[in-house]
Amino acid sequence: MYAVLLQVGSWLGRKLVGVVLIVVIALAAYGIWSYLQEAGRLEEHRLERLQQALADREKLQAAKAAVAERVAALQREVEAQKERVERAGKVLAALRELESWWDRLWGNSAQQRANAEQAQRMVSVQKEAQLKLAERQSALALAVAEKFGVEAALHRADQEVGRLAESRSQVARYLWQAWQHLKWWLAFAVMAFLLGPTIWALFLYYAVAPWLSRGRPIRLGGEPAALPEVGESRVSIEATLRPGEVMRLKERFLQASDEGVGKRTRFVLDWSIPFTSLACGLVELVELRPEGAAGEWRVTLSSSDDPHAELSITTIPAGGSLVLRPSFLAGVIQRQDEPLHIRRHWRLLHWQAWISGQFRFFEFIGPCRLVITGSRGVRAERLADREGQAAPARRTNQDATIGFTPNLDYRPVRAETFWGYFRGMNPLFDDLFSGRGVFVVQETSTEGPAAKAGAFWSSVWSGVLKVFGL
Repeated sequence: MYAVLLQVGSWLGRKLVGVVLIVVIALAAYGIWSYLQEAGRLEEHRLERLQQALADREKLQAAKAAVAERVAALQREVEAQKERVERAGKVLAALRELESWWDRLWGNSAQQRANAEQAQRMVSVQKEAQLKLAERQSALALAVAEKFGVEAALHRADQEVGRLAESRSQVARYLWQAWQHLKWWLAFAVMAFLLGPTIWALFLYYAVAPWLSRGRPIRLGGEPAALPEVGESRVSIEATLRPGEVMRLKERFLQASDEGVGKRTRFVLDWSIPFTSLACGLVELVELRPEGAAGEWRVTLSSSDDPHAELSITTIPAGGSLVLRPSFLAGVIQRQDEPLHIRRHWRLLHWQAWISGQFRFFEFIGPCRLVITGSRGVRAERLADREGQAAPARRTNQDATIGFTPNLDYRPVRAETFWGYFRGMNPLFDDLFSGRGVFVVQETSTEGPAAKAGAFWSSVWSGVLKVFGL
């Protein structure tokens, strides 16, 4: 009852968290949308007012120029009328100096009449010039006042334009500043995002991979006395235990067993490699031993958590061995009185090990039987002499390799097609085996749950396991 209530409470809690997240996200999205809408309307209104202010300022500037031109013209006319008044006054003064009692009594009467007429004309000219001067001075005063008014209006228009320009939307201002500072970086980032992976893949495939593939291969041992026999793989297989044999198996692969087979927990597959056993999950194993002294006992093996996993029993005879990645090992069958022989090979200074990322190899030495698991099945590829071939060689997908006999020359080579590598259907390097021996592969390329999950730390852990040959 407590477990049911706990499950119901957990379900309600998850639903409540989901509802709260949906409400919060919806409210936040609507608030952001409303804010952006309002900011957009305010910005549009500001731009309209700014355009009107700019148009008004242009009109005032034109009016200021026209008023300034009119003031200058009036000033020139005022100066011209002042000059006329001054010239007329000088002429009148000269004519008055010529008038004397002697000239009036004994002088030339005709000349006197001409002088008098000219004096009258000068008086008229002077009066006319004084009237025009007064008119022009009045007009000039009005034009100067108008100029001051236009300049004041223009000053206010400049202030309004400056205020509207400075009151730009904060969102628009920050976006503009960000664009100005980051536009080239953004362009580079977009180009790198769109073209970077393709350029990098082309560089690795056509420049780096051919150069790295030219290293000498790895060979871990000499010619074996016998080659291992890889049995047919199936989703469910049956293993036979004879008296004196023991099976150590991962518990999830044990489906059924005959009555009379004793079981106990084996904490570590091999105490000589405890950390390797722990990293590969070869801990807390089920150890099965026949209790009788004669006969055969059957154990049915199948994966309980991976519907794509198939199992195969590989028999390694005396004098034979198999280099195997322990992560593909589900169990071991051996004699009770004989230890499991595992030889470890380090290749830290070997160039090909750096290419494949695997620096440690585990060689399982017979006699023993290995229970191997692989995705969609396990297949053995036997390399032997063939007509028309100088030396037998065969390549396989690097992610599909499970193991190989130590006498084979092993080296990574560039994938055969760029398109397969670029599409992610094939890794950059394939495994090439040459010589006369056997290598074991799984039917589909997979690196297990870590690669399927795609999580960052799972990928890191998978890489660490591969470095140590697991």
